Amino acid sequence: MKRAAFLDRDGVLNPMRQSRGVWRAPLTLEEFAPYPWSAESVARLKAAGWPVLVVTNQPEIATGELDPGVLEAMNERLRREVGVDAIYVCPHVDADGCDCRKPKPGLLLLAAREWGVDADASFMVGDRWRDVDAGRAAGCATILVAGPIEGPARPDFRAADLRDAVTTMLTREGGER
Repeated sequence: MKRAAFLDRDGVLNPMRQSRGVWRAPLTLEEFAPYPWSAESVARLKAAGWPVLVVTNQPEIATGELDPGVLEAMNERLRREVGVDAIYVCPHVDADGCDCRKPKPGLLLLAAREWGVDADASFMVGDRWRDVDAGRAAGCATILVAGPIEGPARPDFRAADLRDAVTTMLTREGGER
C-alpha cells in the first residue's frame, strides 16, 4: 500500500498575500516564496518514502491575473527549493465546471493514478474547506493547517502549519481516521 502526501500550495507551502482585504495567491515571482520550513517538511516525508504531490487551484490563470509562465516559474522554484515531486494545477474558475477544481477530487485522483499511490492510505493537507472536501472525496485523510480563510472545513486533523501536519502524517501513517 503506497501512500502519498497531497499538499495544497498557497497557505501550506507558501504564504498567501492580502490585497484589498482579501487573501489571495501570489501573482508575481516577487510575491512568491516558500515558507522557511517547507523544504524540511517535504524532506521528512520523502525520507519516509512518501511522494509529495502538490494539487492547487490557480483560477487566476483563467481570469488573466496570473501569467502561465510566472506560474511555471513558481512551480519550478517549489520543485528545486522545496523538493516536491510533482505539481498538478487546475487553471479554471468554478463556472467552468471542470473535474479538476477542488473541492472536486480530479487532481488528486489523477496524481494518485500517475504515481501509483493509494489515495485511501494518503493524506491531503490544505488551508481551506475546498482542500479538505477534495481530499475526503478522493478517500484521503485530511489535515487543515491554520489559515485566514478556512471556511466550513471539517478535517480529520488540524495543524498549526505544514511542520505540524507532517508530524501528524508520520505519526498516524494513515492508519487511523
